[in-house]
Amino acid sequence: MTTIKTKAMSGISRRSLLAALPALAFVRGVLAQSGPALSIEKINCFELSVADVARTQAFYQDLFGMPVQGRSGDRICMRVGEGPAFMAVRKVLPNEKPAITQIGYSVENFDITAVQAALESRGYVRIEAPSPAAPGIDNANKLWVRMRGETPELYFSDPRGLIVQLSDTSYCGGAGELGNVCSAPEAAPAGMFSLTEISHFTAFVNDGAGANTYYQELFGLKVQSYQGPTSPVTGTGDGKQFVMYAGGASENKTPANLNHGCFNMTGFNVDQILAKLTEYGLKARPEAAPGGPPPQAGPLMHYISLRMPARGGAEGGTPELYFTDPDGILMQLQDVTYCGGGGYLGNECLAG
Repeated sequence: MTTIKTKAMSGISRRSLLAALPALAFVRGVLAQSGPALSIEKINCFELSVADVARTQAFYQDLFGMPVQGRSGDRICMRVGEGPAFMAVRKVLPNEKPAITQIGYSVENFDITAVQAALESRGYVRIEAPSPAAPGIDNANKLWVRMRGETPELYFSDPRGLIVQLSDTSYCGGAGELGNVCSAPEAAPAGMFSLTEISHFTAFVNDGAGANTYYQELFGLKVQSYQGPTSPVTGTGDGKQFVMYAGGASENKTPANLNHGCFNMTGFNVDQILAKLTEYGLKARPEAAPGGPPPQAGPLMHYISLRMPARGGAEGGTPELYFTDPDGILMQLQDVTYCGGGGYLGNECLAG
């Protein structure tokens, strides 16, 4: 066998080569199999772009007592439950509207080099980090690393323009190589409700069925329930968290839209929660006109949607509780056992 030694190879030290071997072995394993490219553990973060960061912080702390566990400029990371899961909040950039801009997953045995290579093996192309305000559809099938101080943060935009961050399970939006160095949480009000963790997201995309299949193959995810015969719920990690991809197939490159996110909590009681939200100042969404669709909720509103048996809900309806924040961003609250399935609490899902 002839050994080829290039000039570039000769410049690699033995220490560097040894350090790179685990990542290279991981990549070889990915390329040698047709299974999932990566194994993800949890939905561990998401980001809001808002008109007024201080106003949004006050709103979510009044409701849920979410302390700030990290800051980077005017961007704050508000802890969900016991952490390190969090909701990041930043100010909207020019030509950008308030929205849920991205979701984040924790990756088992996260190594940024290996994860980039795994994504490249599935057709992703590395680019320079775009503006945070750039629509994901503009960079579909691209991946990038954005430096936050000395912390590298890895993102990709999927084929339908949904922006996803991948990080270590210890990631808290802080400093250090893994972004897991956070200071003690800042003092915050007790809040009216106590959150447990992030529950799920619903994404409106071009070809929801294709998106479900795509993520099942990319991450090895499984369907944990159905909200209708053609509406699978793709579970993530623990059998409760999930992302719902909705939308009919179309040739138009419609940008992906994270329609809403959801927190879960203990002591889920619809009447009590609505009463407290109303007392705080949120108003009930206006009723729909006879035979017409429900009106879109404006800022600081709440409503209940009953998911009936035809959509996988309980007899009489599984109550799903929604509210909007000061920017009109739609969020949901459900019981800690909620998995997007049947039963009154939506906690009857397929066996793992």
